Amino acid sequence: MKKIRIGAGQGFLGDVPFPALDVVRHGEVSYLCCDTLAELTLAILTKIRKKKPGTGFSPDIGFFMRTLLATCKKKKVKIISNCGGLNPEGAVQEIINTAKVQGVKGLKIGVVQGDDIISRLDELEKKENGLINMETGEPLSTIKEDILFANVYLGVEGIVEALEKGADIVVTGRCADTSLFLAPMVYELGWSLADWNKIATGIVTGHLMECSAQSTGGNFSGDWWNVPKMHRPGYPIAEVSENGDVFLTKAEPCGGIVTRETVAEQLIYEIHDPANYLTPDVSADFTSVQLKDLGNNSVSIAGVVGNPRPEKLKVSIGYSNGYSSEVSIRYAWPDALKKAQKAEEIIRKQMKFMNFEPDEMIAEYIGINSLLGPTAGKPQGDLEEVGLRLAIRTKNRQAAEMFPRLFPSLALNGPPSIGGGGFGAARSRGLISLWSALIPREEVKPQVKIVEVD
Repeated sequence: MKKIRIGAGQGFLGDVPFPALDVVRHGEVSYLCCDTLAELTLAILTKIRKKKPGTGFSPDIGFFMRTLLATCKKKKVKIISNCGGLNPEGAVQEIINTAKVQGVKGLKIGVVQGDDIISRLDELEKKENGLINMETGEPLSTIKEDILFANVYLGVEGIVEALEKGADIVVTGRCADTSLFLAPMVYELGWSLADWNKIATGIVTGHLMECSAQSTGGNFSGDWWNVPKMHRPGYPIAEVSENGDVFLTKAEPCGGIVTRETVAEQLIYEIHDPANYLTPDVSADFTSVQLKDLGNNSVSIAGVVGNPRPEKLKVSIGYSNGYSSEVSIRYAWPDALKKAQKAEEIIRKQMKFMNFEPDEMIAEYIGINSLLGPTAGKPQGDLEEVGLRLAIRTKNRQAAEMFPRLFPSLALNGPPSIGGGGFGAARSRGLISLWSALIPREEVKPQVKIVEVD
């Protein structure tokens, strides 16, 4: 029975490549799948591209390729990544530059595009009743003048086509995270895209691998203090058989742990309806998943039930939505909390005097309720120090830039013992919000191109 071993190489933009290198060196894998994009990432890439035209792909792709490319080529490990972001061809050029510097030749890079539909929004808006916001029911015309990007979640088809054309590396734009991992299973094991149970098994496996070390002991809420070598965790490796059997493990020289508990925590991470986990490739029933701890850092995945893929695909549309500004200051014992509360009162009264009414304002007391919010209990005793964070959201850029100007006077005109580096410095920034809508899948076709590095 044919089997394939797939390794995880990245969980987000900003992850480090060294555990991925360990997977390639010690994991006996044929594929390394690197997930770069989150819902937030395209907004980040939009701001990067605005400052530096010609970018828009993951800015750390050069770092990753300098670390991984030569070893992957030597060990014949294929790389699949959605690092293309808003500019897949730009990411490919970065990879080519690295290959030339390292003397890596005979490389085929597959580029999967077709997710970017910003030039078609007028056409699709007429067809799809205004590209209605999935959450609010508003038509796209509400934000039409402020749109910055529009990208559809592609599925597995384009990646599989690139692999069929001999690609050693596949670069995509906005592709579903789990599809990166499913693609080599479909290609190598000959799975039908209509075999819903197998496709759902691949999606569950990809979900367990897409967040780098989260299923191998990272971000673990159990006895995390006993996770070995957390400074160099082993990223997950899946051994998948053509009949759909899956074992999740890690390379033995690496840190981390693989247990039913660590895997189960990742299973329920960001899934919304567990009985109907929607992807472009399948609707997976996570309530059917059976995890069995086999010991020795190995967990089996079985029993996954899949249902037909949705008829529509999700599109994420980013648009400018005002500005934010924030300031953080700190107060020391004695009466640290009372001082921070008084500082907030002073700022609010000054804002009222100036007729300054932002769209939204939040106040957080760091060390007390900045994480737990209204569920936090009352602090006990006289605290050593308390931080105050005040943040606003406004449509007025000038107001956002003015807000930090209110704070420097607190140094002499407020409670004693103030501290904090850089308070009062302007920190306003433009906000990008996401608009989610649905379009028929027949409106989107992946386009695949192969680029060769001689």
